[in-house]
Amino acid sequence: MIEIAEKTAYKAFGLTVSCELPLPELPQAGVEGGAADVVIKKSDLFALWSEKSVPNEDFIIQENLVMFHIPETAIFLIENGNKILFSPMEGAQEDELRLYILGTCMGTVLLHRKILPLHGSAIAIDGKVYAIVGESGAGKSTLASAFLKRGYQLLSDDVIPVAVTDENVPVVIPAYPQQKLWIESLNEFEMESSNYQPIIDRETKFAIPVQSQFAGEPLPLAGVFELVKTDQDEIELHSIQKLERFYTLFTHTYRNFFVQKSGLMDWHFSTLAKIVNKIELYQLRRPTSRFTAHDLTDLILTTLNKGETVND
Repeated sequence: MIEIAEKTAYKAFGLTVSCELPLPELPQAGVEGGAADVVIKKSDLFALWSEKSVPNEDFIIQENLVMFHIPETAIFLIENGNKILFSPMEGAQEDELRLYILGTCMGTVLLHRKILPLHGSAIAIDGKVYAIVGESGAGKSTLASAFLKRGYQLLSDDVIPVAVTDENVPVVIPAYPQQKLWIESLNEFEMESSNYQPIIDRETKFAIPVQSQFAGEPLPLAGVFELVKTDQDEIELHSIQKLERFYTLFTHTYRNFFVQKSGLMDWHFSTLAKIVNKIELYQLRRPTSRFTAHDLTDLILTTLNKGETVND
């Protein structure tokens, strides 16, 4: 059963979020004068979905509007970067709703607000942010957790908000203080799974609170590491150069298939153009045959400390 309570205000992605659904992952925030940047509430979207949807398509994407349907969970609507509506299906669980609200919905809010969302984890190292991007299952969160084990701080896990200042400096905005780790990673880090909640009931991926190691203030983005799984035995680090930099950042823009249909291609390209020459970009290839998070952490820290340029 979905519990709808009085709206509570939270802080996430640099925004004040007012939500009828409890969002325990997020720190609560006061709202002056009752105003919030983003309002999240339950609504009846079934008739609108029937009117607008196309058979066999789960997404409706227009300028300043995205709707999507997750079977057995909910219909969601995001509009104008300031509103998220959801219609739960019968039997839907709150943790499933929160997963999509804090993922696809908030990623869409960022796009509508012209804040670049990258898909990955963001770590603060010596006052600068390094993003770890990659396909689902590449090991982004696991690598970020290895950095946390060494005392570094997290800014985001899953959706990384990147804003560009008036001086064309890319800055990462903190998302919220939680990681998501598969049980295999918990076991490697000797973390007891019974101490954590699964992100979805019966799931073996767990929500890991990181309040004590969360960087709460925006910091400049200094580099991006693209994590790629390979069948090779050794770890390889390669510098990403020239037009490949654009391709890498586009590929790892969160829900990048929203960009064109939302009328945001010009903005997206100009934003990437402002960023690509201000940061270091590397591809980090890791073997799938063994656990490499600690070795990858060593290699990244060595590269950053030496200021190396690694070429193919």
